[in-house]
Amino acid sequence: MSSVNFLVNTLFDLYIMVVLLRVWLQVARADFYNPFSQFIIKATQPVVAPLRRIIPSFAGWDMATIIFAFIVASLKIVVLSLIMGASLNPIVILISSLIILLTAVFKLLFWVLILRAILSWISRGHNPIEAVMIQLTEPLLSPVRRFIPPMGGLDLSMIVVLIGLQFLEMLVNDLLSRLF
Repeated sequence: MSSVNFLVNTLFDLYIMVVLLRVWLQVARADFYNPFSQFIIKATQPVVAPLRRIIPSFAGWDMATIIFAFIVASLKIVVLSLIMGASLNPIVILISSLIILLTAVFKLLFWVLILRAILSWISRGHNPIEAVMIQLTEPLLSPVRRFIPPMGGLDLSMIVVLIGLQFLEMLVNDLLSRLF
């Protein structure tokens, strides 16, 4: 049964990250004509487009996509509960869905930063995925570069942001564990 849980968990987590990437692409005003961006849009458009007719944006945030991410996280909890034979408590589903989304945001930030670092080592600058990764991560890295300039050709901003991200994730987990 753990293999089924793993598969369901992984598939839902990957799709939640795709949905959250769509939100991040919009916030970062990334190039939507990039092939990577087009994949993200096409993977989420069948559900997001009808939701946008019902749910308006709020203060520049695509609420339809955010609510869709919440729905996918809730479905993950429901499916895993049904597989394990657990009871369905609406309050637990809501709280667990929020925690899943928060965890997914941290995972997504981490992996996008790591992917950008790896691509910077092996790419020659003509990779469309690298272009989007730069557009997504540069708002996080450029403020750090103002305080810690490159030393000896090494850009330490990525390491500082990753350590800060890990610290923030641990802090949030500590706060959530005290609340629940």
